[in-house]
Amino acid sequence: MYYKKKSKILFREYDTFGYITDNRNFGYKLLNNSENYIGDKILSKVGSYFISILDKKILSLNELTEKIRNKFPDIDSKILKQDAEEFYNKLVEEGFLVSGNSKEECNSRDTNFSYKNNKIEHIGSPNITSVSTNKSTQEFFEENLKGKPKLTNVHIEISSRCNERCIHCYIPHEQKINHIDPDLFNNIIEQCKNLNLLHITISGGEPMLHKEFYNFLKKCRESDFSVNILSNLTLLTDEIIEEMKLNPLLGVQTSLYSMNSEIHDYITQTEGSFEKTKNSILKLIKNDIPLQISCPIIKQNKDCYNDVVNWANNQGVYAGDDYIIIARYNHTTQNLNCRLSIKEIEDIIIEKSIKDTNYISNIKAEAEQNTNYNPDDYVCSVCESTLCIADNGNVYPCAGWQDYVVGNMRQNTLNEIWEKSEKVKYLRNLRKKDFPKCLKCPDKEYCTMCMVRNANEHPAGDPLVVNEYFCDIAKLNKKMALK
Repeated sequence: MYYKKKSKILFREYDTFGYITDNRNFGYKLLNNSENYIGDKILSKVGSYFISILDKKILSLNELTEKIRNKFPDIDSKILKQDAEEFYNKLVEEGFLVSGNSKEECNSRDTNFSYKNNKIEHIGSPNITSVSTNKSTQEFFEENLKGKPKLTNVHIEISSRCNERCIHCYIPHEQKINHIDPDLFNNIIEQCKNLNLLHITISGGEPMLHKEFYNFLKKCRESDFSVNILSNLTLLTDEIIEEMKLNPLLGVQTSLYSMNSEIHDYITQTEGSFEKTKNSILKLIKNDIPLQISCPIIKQNKDCYNDVVNWANNQGVYAGDDYIIIARYNHTTQNLNCRLSIKEIEDIIIEKSIKDTNYISNIKAEAEQNTNYNPDDYVCSVCESTLCIADNGNVYPCAGWQDYVVGNMRQNTLNEIWEKSEKVKYLRNLRKKDFPKCLKCPDKEYCTMCMVRNANEHPAGDPLVVNEYFCDIAKLNKKMALK
C-alpha cells in the first residue's frame, strides 16, 4: 500500500505536538458551499514524526516502516509496521492522507480544486473524538499553548505602487511609491518558516507591479505556505498563472465593481481596467485557480453591484459584496464620499432580504452567537494571530492600520516584534471591556468591533473612540432583524 499527504493539507511540527489541518481557515469558500472540510488534528511527537517522513512524497508502507525503524531501532519491525499501517489508515479515513495499491492510484485520489467538477469529495467517516470542523486554527493553538498568542498569518505588502487609483481606497495615493527589496522579502519568508507559520497574504498596492512577483510566489510554494494573493489582475501573465497552478494551497482575490465598464473604470480611475480584470478572472477560472471576487458597495455602484454577483455566480465563482468602507490610514476622509448613507444601506438590506430569504435569518443567527458577550474577550485577531508587513519593513497590526507601527523588520526579527513590542502588547491586552460604551449598547450583538475603523476615522488615530457610523449600522441590522 502507498500513502501520500493530500496537497491541500498543511502540517507543522511544534515543541510538544504536531498540527495537521486542511486549508479551510485560509482558502476561499466555494460558490455552492459544497466543500467538505476535513478539520484539524493535534498529533503526538511520534505521530508528528510519522507524518513528517511523508513530506510531499508517495511512499509505500515498507518504505515508511524502514524510515520509522531508523528512528526507533529498538522496536520490533513487525510491531512498527502494524502501528504505522494503523496510523496512516486512520488519517486516510479522516481525510488527511490518500492511499492506493500503486503510486498512480494513490496520486489519482489526491484531487485538486476544479470549477469543472465542483463536487463533494468523499473523505470517509471522521472520528469526532480527534477531528473537529468547528474549531478554528487559533482555537487549537490557544488550547495547546495555554492561551499564548500564536502568530499563524502574515500579510506582506510587496509594493505600495498601484496602477489604479480607486476612489474608495484606504491607502493615500501619494504613498503608493515603493517596492519591497527582494532580500527583505526572502528574509521574511525564512523567518516565517522558522516560526512555523501557516499562511501568507501577498498584496500591494498592486503586487504584480513588482518585477520579482513570480519568484516571490515560487518562494512561498517551496516553503509550503498557504497563499492568498490580492490583486486587480490587470497585469496577469501566463507565466504567473503557471506558477499559481503549482501551489494547491493558493487562492486569488480581486475586485470587480460593476459589469458596466464605464462605472468600473470610473471607480478605478483607469481606462480599460474592467476588460483586463474580467478577462484575467476568466483565465484563472479556465486554469482552475481558486478565486474570490470582492465587490465593495459604494454610491457609484449601489444600483448595479448585483450584476457582478450574478455574473460571478454564472462563472461558478463566489462574489462577496460589502458596504463597509474605512477612512484612509492618514486620517483623511475624502474617500468616504463614496460611502453609503444609513438610508442607502437600509435599501440594500431590504433588497438583499427580498432576493435571499436566508439573509435576515443569517443576521439573526450571527447575533445569537454574540449573545454570550464576554467583557474579557479579545476585540479582534490583530496581534493575536496576524501581522502586516509593508514594503519598507514597517510592521502593522493589520493592512488598513498603517499609522500604528509596531516594529520594523530591518531592526528586529519577526519573533522579537511579536514577543517584545510594547505596542503589540498594548493591543493584545485590550479587551471588549475597554469599550464601556459598547458593553452597555443594546445593539452590541449586531455589531462587529473593529479598532482600525475607529482609528482611521479619528483625527488623532485613537482606536478606543467608537465610530458612530458603525453603531448606526448595528442599530439598523437589529431593526431589520426584528422587523
